[in-house]
Amino acid sequence: MAPTSFDYSPNNERENMPLFVVEYTYSAETVSARDTHRAEHREWLKGLVENGTIVASGPFADKTGAFIVIVATDAATAYELFAQDPFARLNLLESTRIVEWAPVMGPLRG
Repeated sequence: MAPTSFDYSPNNERENMPLFVVEYTYSAETVSARDTHRAEHREWLKGLVENGTIVASGPFADKTGAFIVIVATDAATAYELFAQDPFARLNLLESTRIVEWAPVMGPLRG
């Protein structure tokens, strides 16, 4: 489950919060362990979808990583939150990059 300290309710409070992109890079050496822990990882992500933190999430088609769009107060909060992902806690990520995103076209534009 997602940590309750990061639950933001109601979701409409997030409308003015900045968007961030969380980019995970995977290593070929961790494929088996990620397969083993994928259900726990996805359950954790599901909690963030349910509380409105995650806007969109999914792995790259080539399985080299994942791209997650979130709302957060700032990058430090986002890094703190995503350090709790089971993949991160188990050192199954080669790298994590979190950057504020400012879409100018499409439904997510500010």
